Amino acid sequence: MMGEEKQTCNCMEMKLEKEIQEILNQYTTVKDNLIPILNEIQVKYGYIPLIAQTKISEYLSIPMAEIYGVITFYSRFTLKPKGKYAISVCLGTACFVKGSEKIMERLKQRLQIKEGETTKDGKFSIDATRCVGACGIAPVFTVNGEVYGRATVKKLDEVLDKLE
Repeated sequence: MMGEEKQTCNCMEMKLEKEIQEILNQYTTVKDNLIPILNEIQVKYGYIPLIAQTKISEYLSIPMAEIYGVITFYSRFTLKPKGKYAISVCLGTACFVKGSEKIMERLKQRLQIKEGETTKDGKFSIDATRCVGACGIAPVFTVNGEVYGRATVKKLDEVLDKLE
């Protein structure tokens, strides 16, 4: 049984490597292609897997540390898989003043995870953001990029009820 699991794992890793190589082959080995490559991988997988970082490092001849630095600098990229429903709560000034902290606390309580985590079933993930550009309808939270303005704890619960 254990050998079967390992074989399945190797097949999945090989498939992932092949897909990443196919993405890389669309680009020249010029260092300027780092962000477009990372973006394409982020869109395809929802995060940047370690194997992708390794393959990019080899392909573009860029140190892993530099790739990691770019990934962690841009909030667009993430090193961890997101849930099917990626929920972000704006904690920028306008939203914070209008109560977004209460929304974040309710979200963490209800889903039983912390900011930056994903539920065990892979359904939900929570993140904080500093601004969504919707200060006029503060406080706001987003689900997979869809903005929910003038948010309340009750509105959050209603949205979560529909998604569960």
